[in-house]
Amino acid sequence: MRDSYHDQLDGIGEGLVEMSRLAGSAVSRATTALLDADLELAESVIVRDDVINQLYRSIEAQAFDLLARQQPVAGDLRVLVTSLRMVVDLERTGDYAVHLAKIARRRHPASAVPPELRSTILEMGQTAQGIVVKAGSVIASRDLSLAAELIRDDDAMDRLHGKLFTAMLSSTWKYGTEAAVDVTLAGRYYERLADHAVAIARRVSYLVTGEHVDEDALVD
Repeated sequence: MRDSYHDQLDGIGEGLVEMSRLAGSAVSRATTALLDADLELAESVIVRDDVINQLYRSIEAQAFDLLARQQPVAGDLRVLVTSLRMVVDLERTGDYAVHLAKIARRRHPASAVPPELRSTILEMGQTAQGIVVKAGSVIASRDLSLAAELIRDDDAMDRLHGKLFTAMLSSTWKYGTEAAVDVTLAGRYYERLADHAVAIARRVSYLVTGEHVDEDALVD
């Protein structure tokens, strides 16, 4: 019975890692759809979000089932409670990829990204994908030094986010309100995605140490 219980615990962790893989792929494809005005790719991101949602519901159900039947304590209880929070972070990450894909779909056949901002959006997309993949690695390894790297990655995302606003507030901006709204939304989605990865890092730190820490303590 206990072997089955721990197999189920391990299965929840594996499910979270798989969610991070799927979300990272979604973010990458959504970024490409946004930059290239690729309607087919955008639609695939939107449709395949259901796979992430199904996994979310499955992990949540497994965690609640173990809480009810096994009444875990100490470390096992932390694993389940933390998993229930991380699964929400990962599900939201998938949602942000869908939001990006919907911007691409809304502006098709044109690209929603002005030429001068393509490199910045590309870098944000690459940074976002890397953050999500790293979040999965943090979940799998429970490596606190890797968790700390996510904080620094989030700082890089914040700088890119600021770069977008600098461009849009410039007197040389010539793309109008519609483009400004699209870019503002895209930047916000990337920035929030990174915030959820930071939340995962903090939750893993709690899982390992049993103590709640702020971001500065995690970096140190």
